[in-house]
Amino acid sequence: MDFAQYQALAARTAGMSQANGRLAVAALGLTGEAGEVAELVKKHLGHGHDLEQGQVVNELGDVLWYVAEVCNVLGISLNDVAQVNVAKLERRYPAGFDPERSRNRSE
Repeated sequence: MDFAQYQALAARTAGMSQANGRLAVAALGLTGEAGEVAELVKKHLGHGHDLEQGQVVNELGDVLWYVAEVCNVLGISLNDVAQVNVAKLERRYPAGFDPERSRNRSE
């Protein structure tokens, strides 16, 4: 599956038709699901819980769904988001991650 296929399939499960309502739910849902990923990591690192890969995959899937929904509402393709992000990272770190470049970023 590629991003375009995922985005189309994810759109089938959006519950609202009004764009502003969908955008609000997607943005709030994205923050909530990202928080659930962070909570799993916090419990693993801070409380000694096992970090179950299946749980992480499920929560990251929810994050991806909400990212796709924001894109759908705004008419943005996930492929474009991924390409723009990779281009930005290549500009910032042309030879791969560099702590010095990270501390002294121009963008």
